[in-house]
This record gives sequence, structure tokens and C-alpha cells, in this order.
Amino acid sequence: MVFLLVSIATGAGVLAGCATTSNTAPPASDTAPPADTANAQPVQAATGMAGMAGMAGPAPGAAAPDAPVATDTVAIQNFAYSPAVVTVKVGTTVTWTNRDQDPHTVTAMSDGPFHSAPMNTGDTYRYTFTKAGRFDYLCTVHPFMTATVVVTP
Repeated sequence: MVFLLVSIATGAGVLAGCATTSNTAPPASDTAPPADTANAQPVQAATGMAGMAGMAGPAPGAAAPDAPVATDTVAIQNFAYSPAVVTVKVGTTVTWTNRDQDPHTVTAMSDGPFHSAPMNTGDTYRYTFTKAGRFDYLCTVHPFMTATVVVTP
């Protein structure tokens, strides 16, 4: 495992061997394995790395996916609100713009104060937040799309 981590950090060795290594299994026999099976280990190491890809966290300097972002604009694209968590001050108007080809809404959960009509590509919706709090919202067309606006005094 130490070799794998060193290879990842240096970008050498393990990944370089993957392009030329076959994923075919060696023939079943009682004889010694063919000489090229020595290259099978890099393929397995690379396969193991694919499962570890998300464990490293965000790139240095990048915000975590749900970290609050101080902005007053939200893009709706790839069936998601971006950023997913926005922080604004009371009195700020937040603008959502649909960049997807499908219609979406911006609808506060729990009988919240805002609800847009379905927005087509390029449409925008604006809402001015007049009191502090946490406002979770979703797309009523695609309820798996959720996000939050945090309003501070």
C-alpha cells in the first residue's frame, strides 16, 4: 500500500503501466504464469485508486461542495443549484438563472416565502431576503435538486 501512495503522489510508476497492461486473466494451468502477468499489479492498483478518488477531498483552495459561498447569484445547471449553499445579508436580492435545457423552479421548503414559476432555459428568478434565517429550497419539477440560502443580519 505504501508503494501505491508514493506512486500516486509522484504521478509515476503505477499509472504509467496501465496504458499498456491487458485486463485479461492469465490462462489457468499448473505451470508458471506467463512473463507479462507481472504487469497485472498496476492494473489492480489503478482499479483500487478509482474507488479512492473521492476520499482525498476538494483540491487545495477549492470550497467544499456544501460550504457556504458569499454570492447573490445561483446558476441552475446539470440538474443542480450552484453554489448549493449561499450566504447573504438581510436585504440582498438573490438571482437564480436556469442554464439547463429543462425547466426548473426555485421553491422554498416548509411553506417558505418564495416560489418561482417554472423557468425555461435562460430565465431568471429574483427574491429579496428581508429577514435572517436558513432557507432550504428545491425544484418542484425535480425534487432531488435542493440547496440553501443562509441570510445573516
